[in-house]
Amino acid sequence: MNHTLIGKKIGMTQVFDENNQQVPVTIIETGPCTVTQVKTEEKDGYNAVQIGYGVKKDSRSTKTEIGHAKKSGGKVPAQVIEVRTEGTPEVKEGDVLTVSALKDLQKVDVIGTTKGRGFQGVVKRYGFAGGPASHGSMFHRRGGSYGMCQWPGHVIKGKKMPGHMGNARRTVQNLKIVKIIEEKNLVLIKGSFPGPNGGIVTVRPAKKAKK
Repeated sequence: MNHTLIGKKIGMTQVFDENNQQVPVTIIETGPCTVTQVKTEEKDGYNAVQIGYGVKKDSRSTKTEIGHAKKSGGKVPAQVIEVRTEGTPEVKEGDVLTVSALKDLQKVDVIGTTKGRGFQGVVKRYGFAGGPASHGSMFHRRGGSYGMCQWPGHVIKGKKMPGHMGNARRTVQNLKIVKIIEEKNLVLIKGSFPGPNGGIVTVRPAKKAKK
């Protein structure tokens, strides 16, 4: 059975395929992930599997987290996600999922968090062209007029304006698995996806796989 796994983005490199063509890949350290809880429709109202990745110090954990982790016979995981399943989960609490759960897949979706850019203007945030760069124009990197003097008399919701950029959850779909190194818990995925090196990502079977 294929499972969703939590991993850490190591970085990018390149490999060569069987045709000696250069392929850009991103390396992810995926798993091992411990099943911390199994939810069923009879008991919880829906079917799901809760998995954890990494280890969190007890001194930085709450008593609730420590007690919850003891049920699966492990330590408090640093990252926890819950994955819905169509039927009754085939795993049980305490099971360990490794990168081998992805070996039968060809395409995966990777979910990560983009790098935070802070407060940015419209030129960097949305790629606005801005105004003339010459002297005296007084309009260089601004967004122009936003509001209106009559009806409805306010800025329309969704208007592209300066604001917080980045640090958002993003999903990149249909990425090809190039190679899996089971002994090191590594998976090499073709292409790139958002997030810094060392960032936590989620790897799941592609929901809308394309050939």
